[in-house]
Amino acid sequence: MNTTKRTEISSLGEFGLIERITEGLTTQNKESIKGVGDDAAILQFSGDEETLVTTDLLMEGVHFDLTYFPLKHLGYKAVVANISDIYAMNGTPRQITVSIALSRKFCIEDIEELYAGIRLACQQYGVDIVGGDTTSSLTGLAISITAIGTAPKGTSVRRNGAKETDLICVTGNLGAAYMGLQLLEREKIATAGKDIQPDFQGKEYILERQLKPEARKEVLEKLREEGVTPTAMIDISDGLSSELMHICKQSGTGCRIYEERIPIDYQTAIMAEELNLNVVTCALNGGEDFELLFTVPIADHEKVAAMKEVRVIGHIVNESMGLALITRDGAEMELKAQGWTQNNC
Repeated sequence: MNTTKRTEISSLGEFGLIERITEGLTTQNKESIKGVGDDAAILQFSGDEETLVTTDLLMEGVHFDLTYFPLKHLGYKAVVANISDIYAMNGTPRQITVSIALSRKFCIEDIEELYAGIRLACQQYGVDIVGGDTTSSLTGLAISITAIGTAPKGTSVRRNGAKETDLICVTGNLGAAYMGLQLLEREKIATAGKDIQPDFQGKEYILERQLKPEARKEVLEKLREEGVTPTAMIDISDGLSSELMHICKQSGTGCRIYEERIPIDYQTAIMAEELNLNVVTCALNGGEDFELLFTVPIADHEKVAAMKEVRVIGHIVNESMGLALITRDGAEMELKAQGWTQNNC
């Protein structure tokens, strides 16, 4: 390790770190159409299809707590987190590889339970497990999944295609997964060392959004049926603010989103009130919703507005106007990315 000159990783954050270590990277092979900087890499080998590749790493103690996270649910979620990136490129997931690192506290039955969740997700989304690796760990469990998908040539959607007047859309609702996490953490503390059961009554939805999320396959299918092709798209894993900033930065645009248009579930709002948290802030920065954030031409407004699982929350503006949230009283607030470094409310 460098002891003479140290720049703390926390000074850059996740996104700054990625930019730092990938700065100046260039591709050397003609098959590498799109490398670092999107939800998935785009490779073109031959024929009329592009190959999409993405990978994700989950670490015990950082991304999940086995005190309350069942191994079967963890396996399912690990797959969904990866194939959601393929859907965010307007692609279809086809295969995954699974690599795991295990400490001695795990037994064969534990790993069978983990793989039961992985297999269930693969069955649900029509994905094949085609390989992977296993190794030992001194610090618990680590799961790395690589997902491979396809898209017809020229149809994959990147983050850099948003244009002025495009509509900004999201699927589903936001903040539920984060509030599910807060519920699990609260009950973990409340029941520690006591012979009592955690209280999840009336909060099953936000619990499921944290423990067993789903990827938005059906929304992509509906968009294709309606002939709507997003100009830019990303999945919401680090929070709405962070993901919207990615789109605007790579597209060279600004944005305006409206507080009153941000979709929030009733259970999410109730949980935020219980914990004295600002529910809109949680929806903007909570992460792990695995919803799709995308832009479409204004001419497609009627089509997307008619889709039950899609909500128009704003529009793209000139870069000079910056990125802002319009509050219910008409004030403009600058959007800031929190994501992995400050993933809280």
